[in-house]
Amino acid sequence: MTLLPPVPYQMLTGWRYRLVAFAGTVGIVVLAVLLSNHPVPQELFTSHVPLFDRLDPQVLEGRSLGWALLLSVAFVGAALFPLYKPQPRRVLDVVFLAQKRVLVGGLALAALGYFKWSHRLPRQTLVMVVGVLAITLPAWFVWIRRRPQNGEGRTLIVGDDLAQIDRIAPAIDAPVLGYLCPSIVAGVDDQDGPDLATDGGTALEYDGSEAVASATQDIDQLGSLERLGGLSRLEDVLVEYDVDTVVLAFREADRAEFFGALDACHEHGVAAKVHREYADSVLVSESDVGELVDVDLEPWDPLDHLGKRLFDVVFATVGLVVFAPLMLVIAVAITLDSPGPVLYSQDRTAGFGETFPVYKFRSMVPEGESVTPTEDEANDRITRVGRVLRRTHLDELPQLWSIFVGDMSVVGPRAAWTEEELLLEQDAPAWRKRWFVKPGLTGLAQINDAKSTNPNAKLRYDLEYIRQQSFWLDVKIVIRQIWGVLEDVIAMVRR
Repeated sequence: MTLLPPVPYQMLTGWRYRLVAFAGTVGIVVLAVLLSNHPVPQELFTSHVPLFDRLDPQVLEGRSLGWALLLSVAFVGAALFPLYKPQPRRVLDVVFLAQKRVLVGGLALAALGYFKWSHRLPRQTLVMVVGVLAITLPAWFVWIRRRPQNGEGRTLIVGDDLAQIDRIAPAIDAPVLGYLCPSIVAGVDDQDGPDLATDGGTALEYDGSEAVASATQDIDQLGSLERLGGLSRLEDVLVEYDVDTVVLAFREADRAEFFGALDACHEHGVAAKVHREYADSVLVSESDVGELVDVDLEPWDPLDHLGKRLFDVVFATVGLVVFAPLMLVIAVAITLDSPGPVLYSQDRTAGFGETFPVYKFRSMVPEGESVTPTEDEANDRITRVGRVLRRTHLDELPQLWSIFVGDMSVVGPRAAWTEEELLLEQDAPAWRKRWFVKPGLTGLAQINDAKSTNPNAKLRYDLEYIRQQSFWLDVKIVIRQIWGVLEDVIAMVRR
């Protein structure tokens, strides 16, 4: 382990990053406009690109070219403002955000010309500019946030267990900046003893002087490794010091702070490691050996993410359009069958322990519900229409909207009710491994009839899906699910 001085990393941070990012953006926009305005690209574009092959080449000169350059720099530069902040992000997030912002700038330029408020860029020039910028600007922002090439990463230790921090620090073979842990509140109450407080202000009381001696001994054992703050400073430290690896050292791997730290690492594109003792609580690299193992924050390839998201959007869009009349009929039937709302909302667990609301057509009488999983046949709260909806799976149709907005995926581990999670974890201790991917409408567990009443079987299928996920596997699961739904519908009609 090599100790690094706790000073901000000077690769490209603060005002330097903002200056370089903006200057590069201006230069790239100017070059894109000049390239798109050149006679050769104009001739090729208007001769070979459909919809634009009826236009004549139009090369701007003098004052018109000056206005084109000024307006393009102003609108695209302003649209990219969120990317000027030196915040570490995953490469895929940088690409998508930059492309979205380029599109916003292009639409603003198109609106400006359409309403003739100012100079109008030729249509072919505007389209070429946006196309060039959609490739070059994402590459530019990815490049300026690149890691140093000296092969040495910058590691931060995060946790609430000082003894564990001291134990694992020597196992780290990269430069270590320091550690983050909850604050120790100074001052001793004569009767109750000292308080150890978390960042949230919740004090953990200890009796006698043994806690003070233990905590002091742990701090002394850390030697020259410096404390950089509490857990609440994690995101600030990741940005300020351009951290590329976080080693987690928590007493309990299922605490909210543990998965909150993993979530922060995931959002900022930072690698995470954990002590092998907690490897059963998270997804880890199967090839790792040694005391520290890598956490698979991104168990899938970025192209898998992209293909999966495109599949989700297309599937949800088609489903919402096709089933819109049926959903209207179902809403009327629910209203006539029993009093209460048409839709039923429930908080479900998403990635890294976050929550989101899931909407279904109401199939039960709106009363208090139990967190204990039960079979439909044993539940007397299900309405007449509700039984039909459940047998045909039509109560799930509103979740197409959750898929469309990105809260869910078509295929993935079934999102569990937040209250039910506690019971499921008791029967399946590794249950939270499912948190590393987006929940789905259907999945490998569903098509194999593994329900929450058998959490271990459900978890086994979900983890198998996470390890083997691919576009074609998703297609096969969807086909099997649709076939299963048709079989249930036919069986119900026959009865």
